[in-house]
Amino acid sequence: MKPTTPWAPTLGLMTAALSASLLGLSAHAAPLTRDNGAPVGDNQNSQTAGSTGPTLLQDVQLIQKLQRFDRERIPERVVHARGTGAHGEFTATADIADLTRAKVFTKGTTTPVFVRFSSVVHGNHSPETLRDPRGFATKFYTSEGNWDLVGNNFPTFFIRDAIKFPDMVHAFKPDPNTNYGSNRTQFDFFSHVPEATRTLTLLYSNEGTPANYRQMNGNSVHAYKLVNARNEYRYVKFQWRSQQGIKNNDPKQTEQIQGKDFNHMSRDLITTINAGDYPKWDLYIQVLEPADLAKYDFDPLDATKIWPDVPYKKVGQMVLNKNPDNVFQETEQVAMAPSNLVPGIEPSEDRLLQGRLFSYADTQMYRLGANHAFLPINQAKVPVNNGNQDGAANSGHTTTEVNYEPSRINPRPASEHARYSNLPLSGSTEQKKIQREQNFKQAGELYRSYDKKMRGDLIASLGGALAEAEDESKHIMLSFFYKADAQYGEGLAKVAGGDLARVKALAAKLQD
Repeated sequence: MKPTTPWAPTLGLMTAALSASLLGLSAHAAPLTRDNGAPVGDNQNSQTAGSTGPTLLQDVQLIQKLQRFDRERIPERVVHARGTGAHGEFTATADIADLTRAKVFTKGTTTPVFVRFSSVVHGNHSPETLRDPRGFATKFYTSEGNWDLVGNNFPTFFIRDAIKFPDMVHAFKPDPNTNYGSNRTQFDFFSHVPEATRTLTLLYSNEGTPANYRQMNGNSVHAYKLVNARNEYRYVKFQWRSQQGIKNNDPKQTEQIQGKDFNHMSRDLITTINAGDYPKWDLYIQVLEPADLAKYDFDPLDATKIWPDVPYKKVGQMVLNKNPDNVFQETEQVAMAPSNLVPGIEPSEDRLLQGRLFSYADTQMYRLGANHAFLPINQAKVPVNNGNQDGAANSGHTTTEVNYEPSRINPRPASEHARYSNLPLSGSTEQKKIQREQNFKQAGELYRSYDKKMRGDLIASLGGALAEAEDESKHIMLSFFYKADAQYGEGLAKVAGGDLARVKALAAKLQD
């Protein structure tokens, strides 16, 4: 047994104090731990297989955070609680067999769908006038099983790593000690998240208060892979484009509507469909070759980024033509999850998507039970054949003695065409930031794309919210927006009561 070095504890404390000092923390700050009391080594970055590889299931901090987060509310959804839904159909209009073997995209094929629109942060019966991203989730009942395209009206998200998802939502949600939201805590969090600059710009613009669900676009946000019959894959992003046009409310209109009808978005969709005026969206894709990922000065698989120079190709059209017969049984019990994929469509290595593959399916299993996939609204239109068994509310009628695989008594052979594509990997497992962040450029481009009125409304809305932030957080946030665009930052600083000289000094230290 080695003798204890008398100065080792002191050296450890000195090292901890130095680290804490460099991070701007108290030397006596208690370390972050998991629920078992073990310290957390990195709470900012998920473990990945190399710098560009997929996220690893062995990252217990990521898994525990998502598991605990998924179980915070019963029975209401933690996010996307306030929603409305509709049935319809999707028709593939282009031949993209060179890109994918997914049968849903066979030209001329019509597939039944159910779409759930929602707000993200607020509760089950919250006003639909509140500033929020809007969920746009589509369940395709394809001939090879259900595919869920789970996205938002915004093309980008606030964070790029799923390990930060519970923290982000907590920052947006009501404070635990008051039960109402606070710009103070929200911007305290986002002052540490410069990659959110573009999406915060979207949120506080008039795009954060869409007029209705019919007149907004939908986006996959994440990149996925389309895989063809030769097992070749390309990266794609999906976008729903409203054929009704785009319409948003400005702050004055939002205030007027809330005083009269806080269900205006749901009411608009329901009454329009009942009147036979069926809304339509065209589905477009952007396509990137795997070799092209390295050509950009940002990471194209980063969920906080758009692909600004990649052309769009129309691949189909969706029409919504029937309201639910029972909102609870359909809209509330529908279970959307990005992990519901079909052959020819696979996840990319996007770190946020990799976490959502687990998190969404896990929260639906917790919220609705192990057999939620057999509820009518979630039931696949093709036979389900596996050894999964029992669990609460099991309505099946299994007659075979074989609940395992492989078996000669009751064979269930795998489908070779459903095998995943191969992804070349290199490097070591790691917990580091992505290499090409570029946090501010696209935010500036978005601001400059707005007309004078949109800029004015954005600066008034965001500046007013920033005025309530803590002084340090406020100035750090202002420096992010100034780095994106000087005029943008100056306008916000004026409204928020910021020190412009201090903002400029902070911005000068930032790298785009």
